[in-house]
Order: sequence, then C-alpha cells, then structure tokens
Amino acid sequence: MSELEYLSGFGNEFSSEDPRHPGSLPEGQNNPQVCPYGLYAEQLSGSAFTCPRPANKRSWLYRILPSVKHKPFSPFPCGNLTENWNEVEPDPNQMRWRPFSIPKEKKVDFVAGLHTVCGAGDSKSRCGIAIHMYTCNSSMVDKCFNNSDGDLLIVPQQGEILITTEFGKMKVEPNEICVIQQGMRFSVDVFGETRGYIMEVYGAHFELPDLGPIGANGLANPRDFQCPVAWYEDRTVATGYTVINKYQGKLFACQQEFSPFNVVAWHGNYTPYKYSLKNFMVINCVAFDHADPSIFTVLTAKSTRPGVAIADFVIFPPRWGVADHTFRPPYYHRNCMSEFMGLIKGHYEAKEEGFQPGGASLHSMMTPHGPDTECFEKNSTSELKPERIAEGTMAFMFESSFSMAVTKWGLETCQKLDKSYYQCWETLRSHFNPTWKPEH
Repeated sequence: MSELEYLSGFGNEFSSEDPRHPGSLPEGQNNPQVCPYGLYAEQLSGSAFTCPRPANKRSWLYRILPSVKHKPFSPFPCGNLTENWNEVEPDPNQMRWRPFSIPKEKKVDFVAGLHTVCGAGDSKSRCGIAIHMYTCNSSMVDKCFNNSDGDLLIVPQQGEILITTEFGKMKVEPNEICVIQQGMRFSVDVFGETRGYIMEVYGAHFELPDLGPIGANGLANPRDFQCPVAWYEDRTVATGYTVINKYQGKLFACQQEFSPFNVVAWHGNYTPYKYSLKNFMVINCVAFDHADPSIFTVLTAKSTRPGVAIADFVIFPPRWGVADHTFRPPYYHRNCMSEFMGLIKGHYEAKEEGFQPGGASLHSMMTPHGPDTECFEKNSTSELKPERIAEGTMAFMFESSFSMAVTKWGLETCQKLDKSYYQCWETLRSHFNPTWKPEH
C-alpha cells in the first residue's frame, strides 16, 4: 500500500484540496452562488450552531453531488449490533473473554462483523456508551457506513485497515487508533483476517485530557494526531451504492447511484483522525507507590460533571518501573467506574496468563479486581531495581462512568466467556502476622 499523506494536529482548522483540482476551495466565503468546478457546498455540523467557539465543530465539504441525493432508507439487518441493554439479567461478576473468533468460512465485512459486547445509556437521549468488537475478512464493496448516534473510536488488534472517508483515506494499523466522528461516512478495506475493538460514545466528542500540573506538554501531544487529505472519486455505480446508517441503535440502508467519496475539497475542524500509540509520552512514578491509571489517558469524552468522563481511552504502554518500597503492578481495586480492557499485543503485567491479545475483560462498577495470585506473590518479594514494564505489550482500557450491561452475545452467543476467570484469585492466601512489629 502506498504511503498516504496526512495533516498534523488535533482539532485544528484544516483545509485540503485534491491536487487534481487546485482552487476548488472557495475564497473568502463558505457557500458562494456558484462553487469552483461546479461543486456543491455542504456543511457537516458536529455541534450545535451556538456552542462556544472552543467546542464548536463543523466542516464544509465541496462535493460533486450532495449527500441528500439518495433513495429512502429502509431497515437493514443489525446482526449482533444492539443497543438493548436488557436482553439478559445483570451480572456483577468479573468477566474475561478469550480471543474473539474471526470468521473463516464465509466473507464478512466490517459492518457485518460488528458485535456489541456491553454498554449503557441511550442514543436517543444522546448520553451513553457502547463497546463493540469487529471481526471480518472481507472489504466493503460499493458500501459505506455512517453512525448518526455518536463517535466511534476504533482500535485495530489484528490486521491493518484502510479507511476511506469523505475527507480522504487513512491507513490504521495495530498499535494505532482512529476516531470517526458522528455522521461521517466511511468504508473499510481489509487485507486478511481482521479484528479490533470499538468504543462508541453518544452525545460527546473525544478531547485531549487536561494536563494540570504536568504542564504544557505530555501524554498524547496534539501534533501527533493526523487527519486525511482530500481525495475523491467521481464514480457511478449502476448496480447501486449502499449507504448504511446507524440511527437510534438500529441499522438502515439506502441506495444511490454514485460513490459518496466525491468530496474534492474541504475545510473545518470536524474531521476523522488517527494516532499512533507509540507516540504517547508516558508519565510514571519515580519515587514510591503506584500512580492511578488516569496518567495514561489518551482521549476523554467528558460528561457534564466536572472531572467525570462518559468514557476515557487509557493505554498501558512500555515504560520504566523504578518505584521504591512499592508493590509495582496495579493495586487491588473497587471502582465507581466501569473498566473494560483489551490487549493489542503481548502480556498484561497483572495477569500474564489467560488475558490474551484479541480477548477482553470487564470489571463492572464496584466489582473487586486486581493482580492474580502469581503476580502478587512474585512482586511482593522481587528485587526492586529499575526495570522495563510491558515491553512488547500494549493493553488498553475503555473506562466509563456508566454501569455497563453485557449483551446476550457477550454472555452467551460468542461462546468466548471464560467462566473460570474468578479462579485466578482463589489461591490468594492470608499473609497476616498478628505478632509483626515495625523495624526500628
């Protein structure tokens, strides 16, 4: 695959023209009476018109035909994609899934391979979250997808994906992420067996976390985010091009006679974007104790409560561990947030067995969790010298203030739930010594 070009920055005011048609962006205004090259002007709004400037998101697209030219939408099979959080009874247990299966016998594209694992809230009221897996082996042909319900944060785990959007193309590999924001049409090409994770957020857009006392630099730096450059195709599809729309938790499809990727030029601050996790500038404890995982936050979708997120995307990248007098792995924990973890590659430090790339775990609100017996015993007695942690590994967490329900597919249909997960803590033993005295 040839190298693609990108624009650098997070939330910038970008502008881009397909180099085949210089001057395709209007000068000095957004919607002239006649656009250059006879294009149509179309605005894509990601926020209310009256939002304060720092939160106002919109882009202007200059396209060969407007997106309104299509046949009526009709219901489309949802498969295992759902927003029904009441399919099964609540289950507060710790959950772990073995790697989710990738289809082999028949062709399955990105949309057909979407499976909802868990979530909460409601797309109609614009407040909530859903977590999906995608498992596929075939590219989308004469077909695109857009999500009217919210933003999609996509985390490839196996196989690179080529995403064609109205703004241009992005290649996204494992150890990279991308965000397709609400309403943006896109198509996914794959190059073999492909698997990954998706966090969907209703009612908020992802932002960079505030750095506070860290200062002006650190964590995910804005300059390392990339958005595509304008690219278009002027292609008629005689057999019909299918636009699939996720709307109020259901799928709908319509037909049109042309490719939707007909945007010759665009400008604005509402775009898809990608980010390489290798660029994350890690902050860690250099004295004692294990810092809270919030120091590893890449992106956050804020709620209306200060400091409380609808969703955070957190990673656990390779780093140095140097803390003295400290149990260095993650501590035992009960949390007012829900924690869904995935593994892109390697071995997660707190549970080196059982938690595998392409699998997942869910520790629900106030459900106890922490290191398994082997991890605790090993790290309670190991020599505390500087060491590399998580070398060759990338684990991540989707953390949410919502109490997420697991779907029937997640609990039963996928047949990947590890019902023996609780046993990794069963062999923890008491080390209590009532005669212990402090050393002087």
